[in-house]
Amino acid sequence: MQTEPTPQAQPQRIGVPRETFPGEKRVATVPDVVEKLIKLGFTVAVESGAGDAANFSDDAYRAAGAEVVAGAAQLWSTSDIVLKVRPPSEDEVGLMRGGGTLIDFIWPAQNPQLMEQLAARKATVLAIDCLPRTLSRAQKMDALTSTAGVSGYRAVIEAANAFGRYFNGQITAAGKVPPAKVFIAGAGVAGLAAIGTAANLGAIVRANDTRAEVADQVKSLGGEFVKVDYEEEGSGGGGYAKVMSEGFQAAQRQMYATQAKDADIIITTALIPGKPAPRLITAEMVQSMKPGSVIVDMAAEQGGNCELTVPGEAVVRHGVTIIGYTDLASRLAKQSSTLYATNLLRLMEELCKAKDGVAVVNMEDDAIRGLTVIKDGSVTWPAPPLKAPPAPAPKAAAAPMAEKKSAHGPGEPMSAKALSIVFAVGAVLFWLIGAYAPEAFLGHFTVFVLACFIGYMVVWNVTPALHTPLMSVTNAISSIIAIGALVQIAPLEAGANGRPDGLIMWLAFAALVLTAVNMFGGFAVTRRMLAMFRK
Repeated sequence: MQTEPTPQAQPQRIGVPRETFPGEKRVATVPDVVEKLIKLGFTVAVESGAGDAANFSDDAYRAAGAEVVAGAAQLWSTSDIVLKVRPPSEDEVGLMRGGGTLIDFIWPAQNPQLMEQLAARKATVLAIDCLPRTLSRAQKMDALTSTAGVSGYRAVIEAANAFGRYFNGQITAAGKVPPAKVFIAGAGVAGLAAIGTAANLGAIVRANDTRAEVADQVKSLGGEFVKVDYEEEGSGGGGYAKVMSEGFQAAQRQMYATQAKDADIIITTALIPGKPAPRLITAEMVQSMKPGSVIVDMAAEQGGNCELTVPGEAVVRHGVTIIGYTDLASRLAKQSSTLYATNLLRLMEELCKAKDGVAVVNMEDDAIRGLTVIKDGSVTWPAPPLKAPPAPAPKAAAAPMAEKKSAHGPGEPMSAKALSIVFAVGAVLFWLIGAYAPEAFLGHFTVFVLACFIGYMVVWNVTPALHTPLMSVTNAISSIIAIGALVQIAPLEAGANGRPDGLIMWLAFAALVLTAVNMFGGFAVTRRMLAMFRK
């Protein structure tokens, strides 16, 4: 009796509609990513004109293998999976295919009504903003980080456009131009991008964050970390900052007031998920700033960090330009669309590991579970807390003995007992050699032994953390042994024929070859390693 083969599931159709949010220029996928989605087994449909504002034409999508659909209604109703940037409008939810899958920014805490509407459609919704960012394997899907990096860069460009002079200091025949002073409130992904951009433009950059651990990151990008004179840890869950105590906030406001008087440009980035943006810059602080100064409020969409911010607009108050644009990432539409499309591609790879064109939402996967806010019409948000990593296994009882045995390994000094034994053995060997070796040899051997001892104590005791590219320079300099080889080849103590012994000459020649390799190789390695740190 023959059994009929199990029918394979049909490849799913991915739809990419045109964004309807006012002023939104981004698109959820780009032609290069379309080709990779098709290789995963999916079919791809793009609404006509979806990529026009980001400079991706319909013809480019067709060339990549996508079908270009004329209207939004047809696209939504025929797509199994819809990729978007902004949360869907009420009309778009009405067009959605029942039981379909939606992947985009949802912000479930801010959009409870939207969640109800999507659940009524029996949809499966993956909110890219709910990705557990603490998972290392989730970083490739982290669209929040990609978007924040673009926004931080664009914030500095907007500030430079509104500012009345150079960012970098200059000395010209017409006079001296001082560098601009930029203060950045919040050193998350967006803040760090802004710090790096402003520093590269030549400004004096200062930054503050409630999380003390970001101070080194600020300094590495060329900024100066300004610490609040109040001891309190500001790290919250998921890599975000937490709401600070009233005492800390009072000290922070005092520090901001001082910075506002001195800064030419202030960029604020402070946001806490699910909460209104904290007010950091008061009207009094704005009034204390120099005329012509600029404030870029990157938290404007959530109410703003500045008391005088008008979301979506640039206004002038007390002679200070306050920029409250809510579409900073969209102002670099091509770049931000490409990054976002790549993040979604990595997500689709996780959903379709079989590469058969069928997305499987595995609720046992921590990353996918965190993203899934609605599953087949059932609201699954918020996701349960991530499981804590298992405690490290206790060390075996023999581990201390092993450590004791290796106490004279690299980076650790020898014990006094081991050093005494080495000296005793060395003294006996030295006496045996001295008793039978020629007097001239004994002098050279003494220098050799002392060089070995000093080299061991100086180099061997250097901890691995101090190994830098400059260590290769010391390697090259150590080739001073070439001088000894030259002395042996030169006829200083030659025999009657004016030449040294054949064996000594060939040993000296070999030493010259090896030290030449050591010398030139050391400087070459140093040059290549230091080039990695240059722009």
